[in-house]
Amino acid sequence: MKLHHIGIVVPKIQDSLGELTKFLKFEQISLPTLIGSQKVNVCFLKMGEPYLELIEPAGNYSPITNFLNKGGGFHHLCFEVKDIHKEMSEFEKKGAKIVVKPVKGFEDRLIGFVMLSMKNTKCNLIELAEEKNN
Repeated sequence: MKLHHIGIVVPKIQDSLGELTKFLKFEQISLPTLIGSQKVNVCFLKMGEPYLELIEPAGNYSPITNFLNKGGGFHHLCFEVKDIHKEMSEFEKKGAKIVVKPVKGFEDRLIGFVMLSMKNTKCNLIELAEEKNN
């Protein structure tokens, strides 16, 4: 398991890119891409590892709209895994709640989300992304 990216919910990717690139130099910035299964647009920013992922709602019915209405910001950590079904099952056995079962996500990878119940850590939403097929 390897940390792939840190997800940040923003109102508009283009506005956030303008702010970030004023202060930081990125090796690579992906084009904003619609992830239909999640009803979001995403943009990956590379400055070493892990990536930063900017996430904006793609319409009023996006799963992140309520989160954005509460201020947005840090949303989740994403870990790259070899077998998403196996890892999600392991998380569930340990008490995590599956929020999104594996669906097609960024880079056509299978992704899924689990909610952890950690009282002392405000990092309870975890995305799992299956490794890219080369």
